[in-house]
Amino acid sequence: MSDPKPSQSEGTEETFISHLVELRDRIIRAGLSVIVVFISLVYWAPDIFRLLTRPLMLNLPKDGKMIVTDVTGSFFVPMKVTMLVAFVIALPIVLYQVWAFIAPGLYQHEKRLVGPLVGSSYALFLCGMAFAYFIVFPTIFRVMAHYNAPLGAEMTTDIDNYLSFVMTMFLAFGVTFEVPIIVVLLVRTGLLTVKKLKEIRPYVIVGAFVIAAVVTPPDVFSQLILAIPLIILYEAGIIAARLIVGKQQEPEVEPEDKKGSGAAG
Repeated sequence: MSDPKPSQSEGTEETFISHLVELRDRIIRAGLSVIVVFISLVYWAPDIFRLLTRPLMLNLPKDGKMIVTDVTGSFFVPMKVTMLVAFVIALPIVLYQVWAFIAPGLYQHEKRLVGPLVGSSYALFLCGMAFAYFIVFPTIFRVMAHYNAPLGAEMTTDIDNYLSFVMTMFLAFGVTFEVPIIVVLLVRTGLLTVKKLKEIRPYVIVGAFVIAAVVTPPDVFSQLILAIPLIILYEAGIIAARLIVGKQQEPEVEPEDKKGSGAAG
């Protein structure tokens, strides 16, 4: 009589290997999409970098320039910027590859949730980056120039340091604009209720200002630019959670009211 255990283990091993092969293929496709976009943009790398530095250049003194302290900085920094732009452009393809890999293991209702979730997350992250570029950067650089003027200090920066600052701000505001999605997910998964989110609102407000103080330059105006949108987006997340899943939580309170009215009767 043959032992079925070896055949079962072989089947499990084959399934595991097939998943690894599929994961490898998905990663290669995602990486190739980023590389293709990067190659398409690399010719315009200096123009892309100039576009990124435009908010700073507009607030520098007349004839003000950025400096390069690293021998290879003038080459690699624009390449890094172009690669990051390529990644943002190709991100929908990267996310699709991730989705295609995990989709077979999801339930149907989870599949219906992931699509809108990923799309809205991508759109909100882009909105956060746009808010940082068009609103935050000009404001911060204008304020910094105002502080430097009485000191007689010349406002300039190394291109590598500027890139690091810009990426930090893009990430901070991109994640900040994801707050409504995070709030909806917390309510959807049952980890928190809309009522609880309202109760912890004071702590969220304090946390928003703490995060703003850590991420932004040390002036009140710059901190308000991050803290206020964070609080507004939190409130927007509560409203969205109430509209999407709030009705599912209302019956939990209704039976008690009915029981009380029944007892009174």
